[in-house]
Amino acid sequence: MMNAAVLSLLVGSAAAFAPAQQAVSTTSLDAMPDRMWDKMVDKTERSKAMPFLPRPINLDGSYVGDVGFDPFYLSSIPKNFAGFIQPPSWEDQGEGIPTLYWMREAELKHGRVTMLAWAGWLATDGAFGPVPFRFPGAVYHDVPNSLEAHDIMVSQGSLGFMLFAIGFIEFCTSAVLVEVAKGESDREAGDFKLDPLQFLKGKSKEEVDNMKLMELQNGRTAMLAFSGVVTQAALGGTEFPYLVPYPSVADITW
Repeated sequence: MMNAAVLSLLVGSAAAFAPAQQAVSTTSLDAMPDRMWDKMVDKTERSKAMPFLPRPINLDGSYVGDVGFDPFYLSSIPKNFAGFIQPPSWEDQGEGIPTLYWMREAELKHGRVTMLAWAGWLATDGAFGPVPFRFPGAVYHDVPNSLEAHDIMVSQGSLGFMLFAIGFIEFCTSAVLVEVAKGESDREAGDFKLDPLQFLKGKSKEEVDNMKLMELQNGRTAMLAFSGVVTQAALGGTEFPYLVPYPSVADITW
């Protein structure tokens, strides 16, 4: 009897120092929320431009010039860009402006601007003839080159007027984006119905799409070309054809 009592006391004291049992966790990988990545890509298809990457979910070929090139998957980020052009109180009205629409709008605008900028840069430096294309007046003809024109025109005041004019145009053209955001217009991205020479008149859809593709590809090329011209000019090649006057890049003093 005494032995049984002692044994029970020993077992009870040992249990007091034993660690409490942990509840078995029921959490598993299957219960975790879906990753954003799974909604941004189509894992069943590869990008045409970059076959080693999955196709961005929104680049399905529905847009002219879509070759699936988006290595950072920016086009797959879900966002309503209507807030950039209208008060927040309007954002709940309509479907808004999806990411891909906004990016195509921006790509076309940047491409059109750089096509003009590239041609203007070269024309100012006399690339299209013996006489540079300049506005009349000594203040314009005395500008050494296109690279230095920016700072000179800022101090002279011409660039301030240009900034105002461009801002006014941007303000006016943003009205149609508000209509798109509200669902009041089915306008295609970048389409301002500007065709004074009637290039698209009487053309089939295939021919119109081909014209749009040419504009898009020329715009993409112009963005690269303008960046290259400005870089060469900044490195010292300020005269057409903008060859850097150094025997070696290693001789450049940064």
